[in-house]
Amino acid sequence: MFAVAANSFSTAVRLSELPMLSLTLDPNPGQFKVHPGGLSWKKQGGNVIHIDKVDVTSVTWMKIPRCYQLKIRTTDGLVYMFSGFREQDTSNLTNFMQKNMGILPDEKQLSVTGHNWGGIDIDGSTLTFMVGSKQAFEVSLPDVAQTQMQGKTDVLLEFHVDDTTGANEKDSLMELSFHVPMSNTQFVGDENRSSAQILWETILGEVDAGSSEAAVSTFEGIAILTPRGRYNVELHLSYLRLQAQANDFKIQYTSIVRLFILPKSNNPHTMVVVTLDPPIRKGQTLYPHIVIQFETETVVEINVKLSTELLAEKYKDRLEESYQGLIHEVFIKVLRGLSAAKVTRPGSFRSSQDGYAVQSSLKAEDGLLYPLEKGFFFLPKPPTLILDEEIEFVEFQRLGARGAGMSSHNFDLLVKLKNDQEHLFRNIRRSECQNLSNFINGKHLKMMNLGDGQGTSGGVTDVIHDSGDDTVDPHLERIKNQAGDEESDEEDEDFVLDKDDGGSPTDDSGGDESDASESGDEKEKSSGKKASSSKPPAKRKPKGGEGEDSEKRKRKSKKDPNAPKRAMTPFLCFSISERAAVKGSNPDLHSNEITKKLGLMWQKMSTQEKQPYIQQSLVDKKRYEEESAAYLGANLADEDPISADD
Repeated sequence: MFAVAANSFSTAVRLSELPMLSLTLDPNPGQFKVHPGGLSWKKQGGNVIHIDKVDVTSVTWMKIPRCYQLKIRTTDGLVYMFSGFREQDTSNLTNFMQKNMGILPDEKQLSVTGHNWGGIDIDGSTLTFMVGSKQAFEVSLPDVAQTQMQGKTDVLLEFHVDDTTGANEKDSLMELSFHVPMSNTQFVGDENRSSAQILWETILGEVDAGSSEAAVSTFEGIAILTPRGRYNVELHLSYLRLQAQANDFKIQYTSIVRLFILPKSNNPHTMVVVTLDPPIRKGQTLYPHIVIQFETETVVEINVKLSTELLAEKYKDRLEESYQGLIHEVFIKVLRGLSAAKVTRPGSFRSSQDGYAVQSSLKAEDGLLYPLEKGFFFLPKPPTLILDEEIEFVEFQRLGARGAGMSSHNFDLLVKLKNDQEHLFRNIRRSECQNLSNFINGKHLKMMNLGDGQGTSGGVTDVIHDSGDDTVDPHLERIKNQAGDEESDEEDEDFVLDKDDGGSPTDDSGGDESDASESGDEKEKSSGKKASSSKPPAKRKPKGGEGEDSEKRKRKSKKDPNAPKRAMTPFLCFSISERAAVKGSNPDLHSNEITKKLGLMWQKMSTQEKQPYIQQSLVDKKRYEEESAAYLGANLADEDPISADD
């Protein structure tokens, strides 16, 4: 049974570091160590695999494409595969193992002729197909789901396709058929049994031996939310088995990364999550998290089915002979003792209802968001684990509730990851805002719109841009500049708001009404259509009252095409310079998404990087002041004197 299914190492081994070799797996980084007492390998972010030299039965080197593979077999029948060593590593490691551990590795060659006929070598739980003296392939017999005879000459093997050993592969081995002719000399038959039947009985004995291992403890009829169903959960010495009518999963303990105990608030159930790497697979669906739901108040009493000698030697201080208590606590204790996995429980966060989670929805699925000390966990579907080290920033949304249609009872929480992936948790109760903001702030995560606590009762306010901040709202700035000069040569059509665009979420409805009216008039003028508005039309004065005020309003609503264009801000200079490049590298993004990306790029820039655009803004500001002075002087010179009668 393969305890480690590593594909390849991507970096070289530094031999000077013996007996500790630093290796980087692809895709799983880790560290491989060799010492006089044995070997160990730690997967980055995962648990450690220790192999004592007294448990090692054989060590074999094998040349595979682009690298060498190290195969280690232990006394308990497990086979560990490490690949990615260079040719010069093999001799150095061989000398070290022979000198310090008393182990002499063998060397096995692969058959690359492509022949599909040869002999079969069954060594413990491994079946090897040999072409001459070279190995063509090998399979693990404990991974065989069932075997059967087909006719008198064929033996069919069907494999578990849902196990973690094949979860990272696009293709999985589902069945394998051997043709054994009647004249076979390796498995000699007789009148009652053919050669194929003898091979089938030999394989069947190993398969039954691997599957008949008695479970240390069994929990029957347990509800599992993902993959959904009711299973009998068996805890064996080397693997966890989930058995149902339609599914049968065998999960190696080496695949368990961490265990989570997450109680539900005001609910008679407690969720236990088993996080896996690699995940199990059902069809084309991967399950990196197994979400088990226990009834919280259920009390059980079990006896661990292990000998006293084994408990004292191998599981000392990890397992006890018997357990009694709440079912989820007993399950965690036994599973932790067998797998040596770490357990995470809820931290210091408490919701407004004194629970460990807040109700929210993710991808249109309702669930619970658990703020943990080192991350966030959304359950039950889709199970989503977000570590703090992966988070770039957290943003509270829909808190202002100033526009029509905004709910004042709920808000959203956006979690942006460093790989540009986003998770939006919707419809969180506003009463949870204070506790969430305090907890996130205590973890020193970056919050994009954390206020000073004076704007709202929750301590989180909307982002308000002023003229002294370089991080301005590009949509609002563009509208103002557009009102100043509709025929600007630098205008980019992507900056103009679409008809259905709701505008920037930071637009203040209480802005300058004159700018809004000017922008609307210019749009009406350019499009030739009547501009629509959600506000009721202004009341008109009677015809008899039209006079000086009416003429002033008409003159105010029209913009002089000769008026100078307003000066651009540093951010607008940056946007005009970089917008085409961002749009070219992200052709699928909407205009407002491109603007948002530019805003994030501007925030991450240092003062030195912003300096060229600040200088451009100052030059443009000087230009605007000079043109404004000349424009005002020309208007005063051309203005007709007003008589006393007028």
